[in-house]
Amino acid sequence: MATANFRKINIDQYDEETVLAESLYLPDPRGPAQALADAQTKDRTVRSLLQRGDVQQALKEVTRDGEWPYGDDNEPSTRQAKATALDTVVAILNSTRSTDIPALVQALEPAEQVTLMKYLYKAMENLGDTSGNVVLGWHEKLTEVAGIGCIVRVMSDRRRV
Repeated sequence: MATANFRKINIDQYDEETVLAESLYLPDPRGPAQALADAQTKDRTVRSLLQRGDVQQALKEVTRDGEWPYGDDNEPSTRQAKATALDTVVAILNSTRSTDIPALVQALEPAEQVTLMKYLYKAMENLGDTSGNVVLGWHEKLTEVAGIGCIVRVMSDRRRV
């Protein structure tokens, strides 16, 4: 009789044509420790902008392309950097009035809109203390401004935040 361990065998390791996640995108050029330090610095900058009431600049800062960590979650520092990045974005989402969202989203460049959409989907995965209505409100306003193409670009991007 067969053992119950047959499900633990990774049969993809024997397939020569298997596509590995590492081959789909270039890894973050920074090391995990540097990515964490950069995320913590950006978090402090964004939170100080929010305290001054400059939500527009905070949103621009948070969506600037290429500065947040991405890639595999194998390293604890990378996981912590990604969590810090998500917490920073959620702080902006929670501190913005719903009437201000359309103007804020319209002021973003298309690449920044895509980055914001990535974080909205990440926030939907990990709601935590955030209300789903807040995230869905942002998603609705962003989709109205950026269109469905923004969603397609997020879903087809291999680099996950």
